[in-house]
Amino acid sequence: MNNTTNVMIVGVGGQGSLLASKLLGHVMLKKGVDVKVSEVHGMSQRGGSVVTYVRFGDKVYSPIIDKGEADYIISFETLEAARYMANLKPGGQVIVNDQQMDPMPVITGAATYPEGLIDKMKDAGAKVDAIDALGIAMEAGSAKAANVVLMGRFSTYFTDVTEAEWLEALEECVPPKFIELNKKAFDLGRKA
Repeated sequence: MNNTTNVMIVGVGGQGSLLASKLLGHVMLKKGVDVKVSEVHGMSQRGGSVVTYVRFGDKVYSPIIDKGEADYIISFETLEAARYMANLKPGGQVIVNDQQMDPMPVITGAATYPEGLIDKMKDAGAKVDAIDALGIAMEAGSAKAANVVLMGRFSTYFTDVTEAEWLEALEECVPPKFIELNKKAFDLGRKA
């Protein structure tokens, strides 16, 4: 890896973005590259936005990803993907759970959830890989595995990391009693 790869993991508090960033950082460290991770918590405990930056390559000097620098945005929710589109570099890839979670202004009736966000992201020139990660996670055995479903899908974009390496990292990052469920979620995400 000669260049730095920039990945933003975005979602809403409680969706598992921290496990996703830990998994990505772990697998890249095992590949012997320099990794920097920065977690930015908004009102995550109140269902607010959570952003994690993961940067890896030969030498990474800062964990922060500025506007127009993200190679990938992995989003656990559609509106969060749209919110961070300015950070995506031209030609960048969005991997998004097509789930919609109403933010507080929508819940209180002060706003409506924007419609057609995936099409709007595509119309803006983004490559968008939208999957039903929540439905796939339910098929694996738990809605809480949607984060691992998305990481399974994301793993298909990295040919220099084998599926076995991803699964080994998963085993090291997930409590033993949840490993089989998460392996199934990861596999289903890869096949999505």
